[in-house]
Amino acid sequence: MRSLLIFTLVGAGAQLVDGALGMAFGVTATTLLVLSGVGAAQASAAVHLAEVGTTFASGLSHWKFKNIDWVLVAKLGAPGAVGAFVGATVLSSLATEHAAPLMAAILVAIGTYVLLRFSLRTPLTFGTRGTSHSTKFLAPLGLFGGFIDASGGGGWGPVTTSTLLSQGKTAPRTVIGSVSASEFLVSVAASLGFLIGLRQEFLQNWPVVVGLMVGGVIAAPFAAWLVSRVSPALLGSAVGGVIVLTNSQKLVHFFDIHWPWSTVIYSVIVVVWVSLVVYAWRVSRAPRFVPETGEVAAGESDSESITR
Repeated sequence: MRSLLIFTLVGAGAQLVDGALGMAFGVTATTLLVLSGVGAAQASAAVHLAEVGTTFASGLSHWKFKNIDWVLVAKLGAPGAVGAFVGATVLSSLATEHAAPLMAAILVAIGTYVLLRFSLRTPLTFGTRGTSHSTKFLAPLGLFGGFIDASGGGGWGPVTTSTLLSQGKTAPRTVIGSVSASEFLVSVAASLGFLIGLRQEFLQNWPVVVGLMVGGVIAAPFAAWLVSRVSPALLGSAVGGVIVLTNSQKLVHFFDIHWPWSTVIYSVIVVVWVSLVVYAWRVSRAPRFVPETGEVAAGESDSESITR
């Protein structure tokens, strides 16, 4: 019962982050599970099995509000499922002592990306042309995102959503809705990969799965409230730093780095992290000047005026 409560709290924390940022449920949940003593492959397996339910519900919600481009879902989700299955089987085949540092390294990379993306972000321009992404672009993106998501315990959102938004070809609501719907395919494929690779160990993770799902459902309304109260830039910077710091400790232990070098590494991470959080906080509080007339200056496009 105690472990179920812990996993429920983990799911709630991950959902609060995901609900406010639109990404990072898997990365946050996997990091917290590994810290609580769950094996690397077992943590990723539990997270993806829990996400089968959460992504299905999310996809239905986006479909109801017409936020999904099904062509985009198919072109992105199919290769994403292949990548997730491969990533799950690769992670399952690794010994525990090899899986843990590999996942830690991937999570450090993703955490660094999230930290920099939300603290030093630049305004994105979203086009209104409605130009669709090509299969040559979406297939490798989905394949890579799915592999990283399964082998690292998360990363589908940070990899695919941010990349598609930066292209400026699709409306943000359509990108988020389509990525959320395609993540259901990724979660199912990853779960199948872990089921084949872990077998009996996979079935022993039901308290983790139930806890994550229950915690995510409970935290969903609070996540909606949080996104209206806390700047995404500030929250994303804080979460990215936590992911980098916690997973870097595993790498330091793996490479047998001792004092004083371990202290130097942690100090550098903390200093950079705090500096970026402070910067994100100052940017989020900076006043935004809007012309009183509300008219778009001559020579500017609509998308340029939106990003101001």
